[in-house]
Amino acid sequence: MLPQPVMIIGTYNNDGTPNAMNAAWGGQWDAKEIMISMGAHATTENLARCEEFTVAFATKNTMVASDFVGIVSAKNDPEKMQKTGWTATKAEHVNAPVFTDFPMTMECRILRKIDESEEGYYIVAEIVNILVDEAYLAEDGKPDMEKMQLITYAPIHHGYVELGKRVGNAFADGKKLK
Repeated sequence: MLPQPVMIIGTYNNDGTPNAMNAAWGGQWDAKEIMISMGAHATTENLARCEEFTVAFATKNTMVASDFVGIVSAKNDPEKMQKTGWTATKAEHVNAPVFTDFPMTMECRILRKIDESEEGYYIVAEIVNILVDEAYLAEDGKPDMEKMQLITYAPIHHGYVELGKRVGNAFADGKKLK
């Protein structure tokens, strides 16, 4: 599926320290729900203890550290989060960290796990709250994706691509063919 979001999943480790992992296999499940394919990670263990987490969307500016948290496990590198340089605060509505270096973060709570095994599982989660830095709001007060410089994972060549400019209007431009 293209494009694939670059989602940074925020949880707390057993000792209460913030942790993050990079996930690309996920998306919208319903109007207020998301789905993410989880493997066997430190984050998966964290979610077994507390089913609340955050999802931030990686940007051009956070790309290097976002890739890093996808290739380095907190199980193997206790300095993982310090190396990113990210600042973490506690989320408002869930027990999970918010990394303030990202323009937009969703606070989420797991509703159900699907096909749970030793290799991981799929989660369906409720979006409890959405935080957006005011610098990334459009004139109408809603999030402006173009300002955020969001990136997508390009699985064919294992790269990251910055999302571009708006090219049309959904539920409107197609009416030209009626």
